This record gives sequence, structure tokens and C-alpha cells, in this order.
Amino acid sequence: MDGMRILLLLLLLQIVKPSRLHMVFPCFWWKKACLDSKKGWLMKKMGLHCSDTAGLFFEDIRLPASALLGEENKGFYYLMNELPQERLNIGVHALAHCEWAFEETRNFVTQRKAFGKTIAQLQTVQHGLAELKTEIAVGRAFIDQCISLHAKNQLDSGMASMSKYWPTDLENRVAYKCVQMHGGAGYLWDTPIAKMYVDARVQPIYGGSNEIMKELIARQIVGGGKKK
Repeated sequence: MDGMRILLLLLLLQIVKPSRLHMVFPCFWWKKACLDSKKGWLMKKMGLHCSDTAGLFFEDIRLPASALLGEENKGFYYLMNELPQERLNIGVHALAHCEWAFEETRNFVTQRKAFGKTIAQLQTVQHGLAELKTEIAVGRAFIDQCISLHAKNQLDSGMASMSKYWPTDLENRVAYKCVQMHGGAGYLWDTPIAKMYVDARVQPIYGGSNEIMKELIARQIVGGGKKK
């Protein structure tokens, strides 16, 4: 994200040493200005157009010792230690997007008229709103629980994976139903709900795909993983 505009890079390098049986992962801070950015390219994405994604090449780069972040060869451990927070952060954003989409849709259906009355007066729309409100409220309660656990340093891998997988799946279900309630207007690119619909699609993909999240949850269930 922001590959064309970013000023600093956090580089996690994979190094294979013949004297070791495993790979080491030192972590570095480095200025993008030191890279050959002319060979980068701007990628066209389905959504999230406010944040660019670019290809970067690392050729003939020499990193000084002063660029090392933390202890040598501890980069992978630093990364793994922050994964629960990253996944929870994605889940928090997903729930916030759900709540925004619900309010946007509620406002729309209470104003849009069809058949001589607002479409919010149609029972099928009312039931749809009730279902969305319930699912979002359940998601909010779960995310609040995960935030509380994280604040106490008790958010384990399984719960962190749930906090990413379930809200992002919910976000896509909410986006789909909200676009449907907007009718033809929801298909127009000028409407905020249309932009939210395409932006939501990447949520189950980045930060570790939801399929990987389910795998991590399953390992804790059947693989003897210790739950805190």
C-alpha cells in the first residue's frame, strides 16, 4: 500500500547461510529514496483507490549496519509478535465499515420512495435491516472482547484469527445486502455504498487470507494448541 508515496520502508529480509540449517530474518528501516523507484509500477486495483499499490525493485542495494532494527536475525519474531494486533486491527476496521454501511443504508431506505411509501415500510426491507443490525451487534460485542483481551496481553493466535476472519466476512455480507437495498442506485459508482462494496473485497484477502485464519483456528481446536 502507498508504494509510490511512502517515505520509509520496513524490510524483512530472508537470508540463507550455509553454516545454518535454517533461514534468518533480519529487519531493517530504509528510505525509499535509496531504491530504484523508476522501475516501480503503479498497479490498478478493484478498490481502495485512495491508497496506491506499487511494485518495487531492490537491486544493488547496500544496507548500512545503522539501518538494522532491533536485534540481528530477530525480524521474523518481531513480525510474528505483532500479527495478533494486525489481525485485530483489520477486524476493527471491518466492523466500523459494517456500522457505517448500515447507517448509510438505513438513511437511504427511510427516504427512498416506491409504491407510494418509503421502502423502509416494506416488510422485506425491515427484516433485512433487523438481520444486519443483529449480526453487526454480535460482531461488535466479539471485537470489544478481543480488544479487552489484547489490552491485557491475552489475545492468542486463535482469537486473533477469529477477530480478522469473521468481521471481514461479515463486512462483505453487509456490503452485498446494503447494495441490494439501494437498488439500482447502489450500482452507481457515485454512491458511497458502491465504493464500500469494492473496498470490502480485499479485507478477507490481506493480513493473512481468511482460509489461513481458519487453518490457524482449527490447529488450536484439534492440533493440541494451548489456549490461554
